[in-house]
Amino acid sequence: MKKIFALTLISNLLCFTVFSKSLPKKILTLTNSEQKSIQINAEIADDEKEREHGYMFRKKIPEGTGMLFIFEQDQILSFWMKNTPHPLSIAYIDSKGRIRNIFDMTPYSLSPIVSSYSVRYALEVPQGWFKKQNIQIGDQLELDFIN
Repeated sequence: MKKIFALTLISNLLCFTVFSKSLPKKILTLTNSEQKSIQINAEIADDEKEREHGYMFRKKIPEGTGMLFIFEQDQILSFWMKNTPHPLSIAYIDSKGRIRNIFDMTPYSLSPIVSSYSVRYALEVPQGWFKKQNIQIGDQLELDFIN
């Protein structure tokens, strides 16, 4: 029993150490249907390991922040909340920056949240942030963060 506990502890510490590095951050701009520009400070997850880890194990995600997941090509995306204690909302965004879906996600849920369309980006934020900012399906993410 002690061995299993020790191995689990070591595994969790290694996982935390590997993923505790800071992701690059960018200020993203979303434009809603009223043509109001809303900014969010987003971490950028653009490789497989960063995308797989996402917000796992983070207990608090401050308002006004998010994580943008960037994929190499358009595809149907599927996210879940494994090991993610903070309630989130996710927007699936196509390669032209148009929001195609917005979903709320339940902490720790293993149920997949699947995009209805092929998309290039996913933006996770604290649950309810899109609604508070009046950001809806069809609104636009400015793509000025692309190099």
